[in-house]
Amino acid sequence: MSIKEQLIQKVNNKTKPLGSLGILEDIAIQIGEIQQTLSPELKDPVILVFAGDHGLTEENVSFFPKEVTFQMVMNFLNGGAAINVFCKQNNIDIKVIDAGVDYDFKNMPGLIHSKVGFCTKNMLKEPAMSYEECILAMKKGATLVQNEFNNQSNVIGFGEMGIGNTSAAALLMSKFTKQEIENCVGPGTGLDAKGVNHKTQVLKKVAKKYKNLETPLDILSAMGGFEIAMMTGAMLEAAKLKMTLLIDGFIATSALLSAQALNPEIVKNCIFCHQSMEPGHQEMLKHFGVKAILNNGLRLGEGTGAALAYPLILAAVNFLNEMASFDDAGVSNA
Repeated sequence: MSIKEQLIQKVNNKTKPLGSLGILEDIAIQIGEIQQTLSPELKDPVILVFAGDHGLTEENVSFFPKEVTFQMVMNFLNGGAAINVFCKQNNIDIKVIDAGVDYDFKNMPGLIHSKVGFCTKNMLKEPAMSYEECILAMKKGATLVQNEFNNQSNVIGFGEMGIGNTSAAALLMSKFTKQEIENCVGPGTGLDAKGVNHKTQVLKKVAKKYKNLETPLDILSAMGGFEIAMMTGAMLEAAKLKMTLLIDGFIATSALLSAQALNPEIVKNCIFCHQSMEPGHQEMLKHFGVKAILNNGLRLGEGTGAALAYPLILAAVNFLNEMASFDDAGVSNA
């Protein structure tokens, strides 16, 4: 009997009607499979928040100016953002990473300094990153995950901050899922209908410019971001280390699209924490053939959906380990 079959049997023998714990049963079985055990544990959860700026903001594709990226990084470091609140509430460690913010943080304490560059290039004019920069970002992401693994963590979430990154995510989504740009573009941080239309027209030009790109790394280099590339490398490493990956919203899922193109098996390690209000995210989830745990109208990013879903993920593991079986409780299963 395979480990999955044993896990299903264990879940079905708990003192409850078959299937009555819904998605929690699926999560329990999935994490047991990842860890190859009937008694999985979640140890030292951490959310890595990657920050980077985007040259494409020169084309007015975002509601907020680029300066908000470094301002929000400072907010993260001061503990004042939503992700800080939710991580504190749920006993999740948070690490903030400068992947490529257009600001010199010098030796700012509390920040992980992994800057690849101060900002990606304007991809309407030239590729966002060089191939070498993309590889470097991915390697840095992998190292960060390895560090958390070495510190005994086996469950890791991915968040981001970067004005303009919904544009990069929409382009990656269009390329990797073979959908028209119109199906991938949304308001981001608050564009009105006119702004969304302008953003769509800009992204159509970018997509046309790079229409002949085929390999995942060429696509990620041309149309991604430093924080997305770093997240991609981090996800690939986390899966390699048999960690449980907590996938947040639209931007994080675009990084996963890149990672999946390089490792099709990675989805087995992924728990999709919430469905973003950004229109393209629902289509991304359909592409992966999954349903998210939460659908609460969130569209903040930062890893907030992962932090909010974590108590339910923990509940799935706890019921598998601690809930009585019919035999234990002397309850009839006839």
